[in-house]
Amino acid sequence: MDKIKSQEELVERLSTDLKQFKGQIIWFTQPIEMRLNEMLTGARADVAVKLFGNNIENLIAKAAEIEKVLRDTPGCVDISSEQVTGQPILEIRLNQTEIARYGLHAQQVMDVVESLGGKSVSDVVEDVLRFPLVVRLPENQRNSPEAIKAIIVVAPSGERLPLSRLASIREIRGPKLISTEWGKRRIMIQCNVRGRDIGSFVHEAQQRIDDQIHLPSGYRIQWGGQFENMVRAQHRLLLVVPVALGLILLLLFLTYRNGRDTILVFASVPFACVGGVFGLWLRDMPLSIPVAVGFVTLSGVSVLNSMILMAQIRHRHRKHRSVMRVVQLAARTCLRTIMMTALVASVGFVPMAFSTGTGAEVQRPLATVIIGGIIASTLMTLFLLPALYRLTIRHSPKPAKPIEFGVV
Repeated sequence: MDKIKSQEELVERLSTDLKQFKGQIIWFTQPIEMRLNEMLTGARADVAVKLFGNNIENLIAKAAEIEKVLRDTPGCVDISSEQVTGQPILEIRLNQTEIARYGLHAQQVMDVVESLGGKSVSDVVEDVLRFPLVVRLPENQRNSPEAIKAIIVVAPSGERLPLSRLASIREIRGPKLISTEWGKRRIMIQCNVRGRDIGSFVHEAQQRIDDQIHLPSGYRIQWGGQFENMVRAQHRLLLVVPVALGLILLLLFLTYRNGRDTILVFASVPFACVGGVFGLWLRDMPLSIPVAVGFVTLSGVSVLNSMILMAQIRHRHRKHRSVMRVVQLAARTCLRTIMMTALVASVGFVPMAFSTGTGAEVQRPLATVIIGGIIASTLMTLFLLPALYRLTIRHSPKPAKPIEFGVV
């Protein structure tokens, strides 16, 4: 057997080998990840579709339709529906016509039926303790539907009647589990996602369900699992990202005291984001929460090299009037420093970018974004920032001395 080198290869091999075992529900996940998902969202898989309604039969039918749609959606694996049917139930329905014909009371027949499981007829008292006295038919008279049908009921006239003449007795399959959430019955369909990001999978699945499935009035669908956590994280990022970018701009403005230099240094951020996106595309990685965190981190790291070059340009511009000469000297002086800073920041993430151990699904996309972004921002700093400075400043007055913070 060939040596398996990655988790993805192991999952693919196991998935292929386990397909021969029919009727099994198989999920590929991590123990801690599964427990956290179950505690936070009530689902163990990446995506959970919760179908709410009143009638259990309609819920089962619609859940089967939703499962089929999800199964046909690219990226869906390990799909399963909540097993709510299959519980064997002994159904006994009294025949009121036959009971009346033989002069029986319905309660007399029900007493016999209750004795199948145990009927309390009195209490036994010992000191201050009280115990129920239960009557139960012998095992041989209640171990099968045929034996139950043969139980004798005595009519008031003395006739001995089998229970099957007074009631219909049959074994049926009913619901073994009825789950409720916030007072509504629900069925959960769960699946994992491989080969694409969860967001695009859910978006496509939602469109297909809306187009192909009509839900009766009073029925609704709620999406959960890791997708629910992703939505929460996206809402937080909508606040965190603008705040982070705003703080970077504010600190740059407090450093340079003019908008031109602030914008020139901050221009490395969008270039770094382009480099991060290109790195994801090159490695065929989807957008995810670790990727978003990587972009936030990249926003702060990407301005370091630009600040080094801008500080050197501003320092030399106080001594030379020629902007071209200033830019050339500053670029030559800072080349080694910028390259060392970029290499230290990017090479340190290389082991994370190619890791295959525990937590690799978080480390790889985050490191890929940072490495690609640092490379792009470094190229921008070395080639584009001097040109932008040359075009914007021309022969304007010398820049003001930045504010220096110190302890007196």
